[in-house]
Amino acid sequence: MDFFSLQPGEWQALALTLKVASAALVVVLPLAVLIAYLLARYRFPGHGLVNALVHMPLVLPPVVTGYVLLLTFGRKGPAGAFLSEVFGISFAFNWTGAALAAGVMAFPLMVRPIRLSFEAVDPKLEEAAKSLGAHRLVAFATVTLPLALPGILGGAILGFAKAMGEFGATITFVSNIPGETRTLTLALYTATQTPSGDLAAFRLTLIAAVVAFAALIASEVLARRLRARVGGRHA
Repeated sequence: MDFFSLQPGEWQALALTLKVASAALVVVLPLAVLIAYLLARYRFPGHGLVNALVHMPLVLPPVVTGYVLLLTFGRKGPAGAFLSEVFGISFAFNWTGAALAAGVMAFPLMVRPIRLSFEAVDPKLEEAAKSLGAHRLVAFATVTLPLALPGILGGAILGFAKAMGEFGATITFVSNIPGETRTLTLALYTATQTPSGDLAAFRLTLIAAVVAFAALIASEVLARRLRARVGGRHA
């Protein structure tokens, strides 16, 4: 029975993980949709460079990404110092920093399926809406966006799952502070470093696996329902 009983610190880590992943998703998703649409619809100078920069967190070691974030958004970093002095926003050693690290690592995983979803939408449909007098933004919101919604939802849930499992960039950027930056993966790491932490580590592993699996299943089910609904409307 003790195996299934989460300790206060584990509940705290789970709640913080959900908070961090949710904040990362809310902030990053609109940017992911915008970048994905631009990459899918337009060919502009530096298109390849932007695409490479978007996917850099996938190929860089997470520790490197975390170190770059520390140099940029740390208390002495250019962006970190500016945000702290002007807006009172602090990322270093704060849960907001964990959300930033999670968002950066999840960003390319969100952009890829969203971009493919936009590319699958026939541009002529949007052009037809414009020819009928619809503004560019109206045509995007009423035609392109609904058709791309399954891919957007899939990218969002995939990004959420990635944000929940982020480790390397987070521990490098904001350390492993109980109650502040210790997410589920950091709590698992801490348990593995404790001589009597095997039971807690295994319990946290199961929790992380269940949450990630549930997110992937939810993504597939919701994407299928949306595809069926959108297909029915445009049949």
